[in-house]
This record gives sequence, structure tokens and C-alpha cells, in this order.
Amino acid sequence: MKVGTSLSRCVRDIYNGVVDINEVLVIIARTDFDPDDDTQWENIWKGYAGDGTGSIWSAPEWLGHADHEQEFRDICIKLKLQGKLHQPRQYGAYPQRLHHYWYDVILSDDVVNSNPAAKKAWENYKTIAGLS
Repeated sequence: MKVGTSLSRCVRDIYNGVVDINEVLVIIARTDFDPDDDTQWENIWKGYAGDGTGSIWSAPEWLGHADHEQEFRDICIKLKLQGKLHQPRQYGAYPQRLHHYWYDVILSDDVVNSNPAAKKAWENYKTIAGLS
């Protein structure tokens, strides 16, 4: 399983096929937005992809993908619906941007056996890992 620490870079990797969304345990994002909210999505999209004149943020991870906005949004919505999008800013924390943004995680038997969601995710991960 993978833990991500950057919404923009992790979603970009999922979009590009570098990481399978089914391998993601959670993305701990520095954002505070709801991908289902049109206004909030517009601000995120402008920040990461730009508004036609370039990104308004310093890390335009989605720049050059103007024709693929819906696919990026769909990935964000799917992460949210699957409970894989954690946004500490919604709870008053402000995580730092990290150089590395994907971490491989091995779950212990105690965690897997005591948490049905973790068990299901772990079993799905092992199945997918066995196919690749």
C-alpha cells in the first residue's frame, strides 16, 4: 500500500498511471477543499493547472493538462469517496510540503485483523501486487 503526502503530485501520478489508485491507502494532503464543490474545485484547478496564463501557485503540478480537468477531478472525488483523502487543514493542522511524497506501507497483522477497512485494502493490495 502507498501513503501519499501531496494531493497535486499524487493525483498526477495516478492520472499518469505511475500509481494505481487501488494501491493507495491514504493521501495526507495539505489542501482544505471539497472536490464536489464547483467553486472550491475551480480554485484548486487554477492553482495546480493554471488559468490559461500559467499557474497561480508555485507548484503547478497539473500544468499542461487543461483538456483533462474532469479526469483529475474524478480522481479527487474517487479518493474522497473511498476515504483515501485526508486533509489535516480541515482540523487545524498545517503539514509541511515534503520532498518525497509516496511512502510504501506494510500493515502489521494486528492492524489488519482489527480494522475491517484496512483488511480489505490490504487484501486488495496483495491481489494487485500479485498481478504485477
